[in-house]
Amino acid sequence: MDLVDLMIEKRFLGQEFLTWLWYKSEERGGSVDIPGIGDVLVVFEKHMLLESGEGESFEKIICQGLQAEMREAHTGLKMGKKLEQARILLGRGDYEWNLTLTGSVFDFRSVRTPKTMATAEESDDPGAVEGRILEKAGLYEEAAHLIDELFRMFLKKRITQDWQQELVGIRAWIQQAG
Repeated sequence: MDLVDLMIEKRFLGQEFLTWLWYKSEERGGSVDIPGIGDVLVVFEKHMLLESGEGESFEKIICQGLQAEMREAHTGLKMGKKLEQARILLGRGDYEWNLTLTGSVFDFRSVRTPKTMATAEESDDPGAVEGRILEKAGLYEEAAHLIDELFRMFLKKRITQDWQQELVGIRAWIQQAG
């Protein structure tokens, strides 16, 4: 099996992760407790893409906007559509990131890093420029690390007997919403 076939076969895992993460984020009002890190803010914002079917019966639904569209996304889940892409606000401490995460390929898009003191400084000094670049790279790395840890939490739950109980909670959440 080549890499493309493997990605197609396992794409459901990223879609399940996004759905689980949305559920977890609403379970505690936007706060998800990551072991060893603590509470992280995870808020699904005003853009979601849901998919269903294959081939000629393939459908996409884009939900954009505020609460009314979130109900539409929940309705899509009720109809068996899979959450493929979401705009997420991620926060830890004084930092907040905005990013779009695609489930099937675990792709980060449109990442907006937190504002920092270095961002406000507009010096052409090579040391200052290097400092801003390193700080920005560190902020990207921290966002990726947080998503990795959330995915690790999901996988630990997904491969244990606890997953069946988690599914009960997710299904109830989907049915109650909207």
